[in-house]
Amino acid sequence: MLPSQQMYKCFRSLWAALLVAALASPVLAAAAHPHPHIISYGNRMTVKLFLGPEEDASTTIHVRSLMVDGKVREFVTGEAHEVTERLFVVRRAYRLNNNLPQDEGKAPSWVWERGGWLLVDRLTGHVSQVALVEFDPFYSQATWFRDYAAYCGVNDSGEKLSAVVMQLGRKKPVLHKELGRTQQDPEPDSECDPPTWEKKPTRVSFHPKHSAAQSFSIFGHAWDAAPGSEDQ
Repeated sequence: MLPSQQMYKCFRSLWAALLVAALASPVLAAAAHPHPHIISYGNRMTVKLFLGPEEDASTTIHVRSLMVDGKVREFVTGEAHEVTERLFVVRRAYRLNNNLPQDEGKAPSWVWERGGWLLVDRLTGHVSQVALVEFDPFYSQATWFRDYAAYCGVNDSGEKLSAVVMQLGRKKPVLHKELGRTQQDPEPDSECDPPTWEKKPTRVSFHPKHSAAQSFSIFGHAWDAAPGSEDQ
């Protein structure tokens, strides 16, 4: 083979390799730097939340759809809490089919319920449930500060009320302290008022409606009774 032919073949191979690399670069760059998803809400709706064992009373709540890239992923209620520029949490609401077994085959009779909390990632569009120990959707009201959620928890038997602080990413509570016995009133949110947060130092106060308030300081992953609390 003549030298000129060898040079031509080498040049053609080099040009093909450069072309493949140029075409692959945008794909690799897109994979390394995904575009944020579009997170939006639907119109706010007023719905009934039925109360009591007989469900003969009701109150109203406001719900709206949570959409990712224009598709409905969940329904939510209340205001969202911004954890970081990328992550936020918002409380879930959902519809439950209220038909009896003998009503199978009929159109579903939907009733609205409040659920736990959802964690939404704006970058990936991922929506997941937040694991909150002893969070009772009927009685617990979570107050968020940074990546901490404070609420009055109810144990599995429904008899004991506890002060609970959970931190995102941790399975065990940062704080879990018994507050007394529940009253099991038929009204939602009837066990405690929403906890209140303070900072510098970080401290949270719980306000049971049937016992004295208690405050606790939060130190990273630990807790201690705050000055002035009954548990000091």
